[in-house]
Formats: sequence, C-alpha cells, structure tokens
Amino acid sequence: MKEEIELELAMLRQHLDSFRPLRMAVFLRPPDTVELMALAAALHAFYNGIENTLKRIAVHLDAGLPRGEAWHQRLLASMAEPGLKRPAAISAELRHTLRGYLNFRHFFRQAYSFQLKWDRMSALVRDCENTLARLDAEMDAFIQATRATQSGAQ
Repeated sequence: MKEEIELELAMLRQHLDSFRPLRMAVFLRPPDTVELMALAAALHAFYNGIENTLKRIAVHLDAGLPRGEAWHQRLLASMAEPGLKRPAAISAELRHTLRGYLNFRHFFRQAYSFQLKWDRMSALVRDCENTLARLDAEMDAFIQATRATQSGAQ
C-alpha cells in the first residue's frame, strides 16, 4: 500500500507541474475561456488523484469502498476518522479543504463551460500546491502510524 500511495502522490506532483505555467499566468491576469476550461479540467483531475489515494487506503485497510450514491463524500469523511485497522488517514482540517475540491469536481461534471467562474475557482487553483504538500505530509504520517500499529499488533 505504501508504494501505491507514493505512486499516486508522485503522479499528483507531476500533474501540478504540468499546468504550473498556466496557474502562474492566471494570477497575473484573468484566464480566458479556454484557460478557464483547462484549469477546471486540471482541478477535476487533481481531485481524482487525491481520491485514488484515499481509495487505496479504503481497499487495503477498510472493508472496501463505501457504497451508494454519496460514496465519494463518505470516503472522504471516513478518511478523517480512525478505521478498525488504521488510524485516521487525514486531519479534519485537510478533509475540509479537500471537500472544496470534491464539490468543485461534482460541479464540473454537471456544468457547461459558460458556468465556470474564475472567482469561484481561483482559491482552489491557488491552493493546490499547499493542499498537495499537506496531503503528502499527512500520508507520510499515516504510513508511519500504520506501520507502528501493525508492528504493535504482531
């Protein structure tokens, strides 16, 4: 599981690197429509990568993925709570931050491009580097805590 989480985090870093020039440009001037659509797709993919990381934890250490219509929300919420075989994977603060990305992804999947608004996206775009750094640190702490828990159980 450690290797799978590290791979997901590496792919997330690569994803952020790939659209860094655009992210930097739009803080000097507002994005045009095509740039706005590209940034929206990038935010969508960013949360997909985060969710893939959380899914790996659920599959390996929980009873699998939550079921039902709101499983995405339940997965995110469950990661901020200890499971039967694991400590909490993320903090409540990070869960709150990630909820914004999850909500945006849901909006993006339902929206037309003309419904995208920079003032509603800019904070997510601006904060994705910090969000990934926090996720990276919390995943490292989670892996260490999981190892300690599993070593103590043997």
